[in-house]
Amino acid sequence: MEIERKFLVHKDRDFKSHAYSGSRIRQGYIAARGATVRVRVRGSEAFLTIKGPSYNGGMSRYEFEKQITMEEAEQLFRLCEPGMIDKTRYLVKCGSHTFEVDEFYGDNEGLVMAEVELSAEDESFEKPDFIGMEVTDDHRFYNKQLRRMPFKLFRDTLPPEYR
Repeated sequence: MEIERKFLVHKDRDFKSHAYSGSRIRQGYIAARGATVRVRVRGSEAFLTIKGPSYNGGMSRYEFEKQITMEEAEQLFRLCEPGMIDKTRYLVKCGSHTFEVDEFYGDNEGLVMAEVELSAEDESFEKPDFIGMEVTDDHRFYNKQLRRMPFKLFRDTLPPEYR
């Protein structure tokens, strides 16, 4: 079971200097009913992930992930729906948690979002100062949705500190 919360990152606050790791990610999505099937290449590793529907405001859902070969990933990318997600993921430690901060490119250029995984939905956590508005329950910020309706199409609906 995956439990996570998502936040937008303030544009005027530095997060990269706090990151202990960063890696480029590209991912595509295969059409599936009631589930999300994702192919991801992160650095020199590839993964196939299946996620069930989310509940409790988008905070929880079943997740299965399996490492695959790069050749398998490249073959599976050919089956993906149009719209590839391209981003760099930075890892930032804060308290006892690690925040994954994604800086997006292409049609999602300008979007910077942070996620924190929790062991329980009501678990408390320390927020770094770059964390802003919570978007856990806003489907526009799901990667699967960002490939269909990219950030460039709705960025002007957000406060200036997140554009």
